[in-house]
Amino acid sequence: MDRIATVTGAAGGMGRAIVARLVADGLRVAALDRDEAGLAQLVADLGDAVMPCPVDLMDAAAIRAVFDRIAADTGGPDVLINNAGTCFMSEFPDIPEDEFEAQMRLNFSAAFHCCQAAVPRMLERPGVKKIVNISSNGAYNFDVFDPPHYRASKAAMDTLTKDLARRYAREKIAVNSIAPAMTETPLFGVVSEDVLEAAIAQMPHGRAMQPDEIAAWVGFLVSSAGDISSGNVIILNQGRDVR
Repeated sequence: MDRIATVTGAAGGMGRAIVARLVADGLRVAALDRDEAGLAQLVADLGDAVMPCPVDLMDAAAIRAVFDRIAADTGGPDVLINNAGTCFMSEFPDIPEDEFEAQMRLNFSAAFHCCQAAVPRMLERPGVKKIVNISSNGAYNFDVFDPPHYRASKAAMDTLTKDLARRYAREKIAVNSIAPAMTETPLFGVVSEDVLEAAIAQMPHGRAMQPDEIAAWVGFLVSSAGDISSGNVIILNQGRDVR
């Protein structure tokens, strides 16, 4: 039986790397994104192991509908990667209400609703199922530049990780967060060159991390080697924050 993975934000920089890793590891991947052209390119690049699933992740009803489709077509998922997210850069206290709501809806609410849709189906699948939430160093490191609504959205995701890990441990659903520091994705475009240079200068290796490096950790957690890891926030930052 094929293992079925669902990846949100699949057409973005991090998402593409994660999808490619999972396909290379032999999974079929339902790729969720509102970027239909990006999803079509994923299929062109990676073949029919990728199932394009256009969806607005800001819409809970649309999320439920796409998981209904995935279950009907494949019986899955066995794996959920909550990768979709962004970072709005307005600073406190001048954060518009609509920006705050959008930040929380995409970074946290979408992951919450995807878990709601995925978990009941995972309970019917054999073996150890996996949820991996892509969080951020910004959830706990207050030396970096991240604005407070972004931090809050990622901290909420990490709390969800721990709750679901405890709640479903006996049902063999392993839930972890990966919290990367500076990673070279299109999100680099939301900050000024000066801020970006200062942030990269803090990285011990003198460079930002790459999406495929983060995807390798996702692949590890999704593999059988990750079966005994659950409820953890795995921090990837080249040792930057060791005190």
